[in-house]
Amino acid sequence: MASIYLVQDMINDLIHPDGPNGKQGSGPEAARRNVVPNTAKALEKARKAGIKVGFVRVGFSPDYKECPPNSPVFSRARENGIFQLGTWGTEVHADLKPRDDEFDIVKHRVSPFYGTSLEPVLRANGITRIYCSGVSTNGVVHACVREGHDRDYEIVVLEDCCSAGSPEEHDMSLKVFTRFCKEITTADQVQFS
Repeated sequence: MASIYLVQDMINDLIHPDGPNGKQGSGPEAARRNVVPNTAKALEKARKAGIKVGFVRVGFSPDYKECPPNSPVFSRARENGIFQLGTWGTEVHADLKPRDDEFDIVKHRVSPFYGTSLEPVLRANGITRIYCSGVSTNGVVHACVREGHDRDYEIVVLEDCCSAGSPEEHDMSLKVFTRFCKEITTADQVQFS
């Protein structure tokens, strides 16, 4: 069984202390939960196990032509100058630096599947199991879990490599995941295969 570890939306705009959400929004909760160090540990384990790694990043062209104007999540991206591809803000956090042979999957919505290269990457590599984590638990991770399940992938969530806007949102998402995941685990306990 071929596997991939998807690290989702661990970009500077969302989690770096100097990013727009670093001191408010998703940053403080990610810091409290040690999401970056936990993800770095999981990445090291995945790489040692020899499984594929992919980084999912939200972003828009400089003119924001893909940005949905009616989305409560993304509608203010343009006016706030965030999620602009080609800038520091949409780069993966430096502590999680992608390698040249790892996949870069850019998305323009919450889902890592919708309108992206993810499905072709999975099929071309014979992948049937997705390990996933990221920010936010109730956003991109939730979408990955639900859509991955419905596309017949086996899903494993690394819960201590995830965070949401609040502990309550994170915990509520985990309760939902139990119906769709093969396993919910941690960076320390995960067995990549």
